[in-house]
Amino acid sequence: MALALSTGATMMCSFGVAPASLVVLPTKTIISGTPTANNTANAPVVNVPTFGACSSLANPTVASATSAALGVLTPMPCVPNTVAPWLPGPVKTINGGTPAVDQTCTLMCSWGGVITVVSPGQFKVVVS
Repeated sequence: MALALSTGATMMCSFGVAPASLVVLPTKTIISGTPTANNTANAPVVNVPTFGACSSLANPTVASATSAALGVLTPMPCVPNTVAPWLPGPVKTINGGTPAVDQTCTLMCSWGGVITVVSPGQFKVVVS
């Protein structure tokens, strides 16, 4: 069973060097006191913070620094450029009028990175 992403979900970018925590504004549906994400929770810096440093040559700052270093890949500070919504999203689960985001979803960065979910930020507790 896929779990909905909530504030504090851990994400990782394929070109980043460190994990980041998803920030969901409290305007979304709240489960167990924590806001959960829909596919529009993709705003750079607001929802998707930095992944430390970026190593994608599609990122202009990385390309420039690498060029200045005579072709030696030079990672630069990460500023995510996420303009598309989370995909694919569970089509039957709606959160705030748009599809919810669960741990199977990915988010594309315009610099070529794929942001995946490491931990959904919430866990189902089974009481026996």
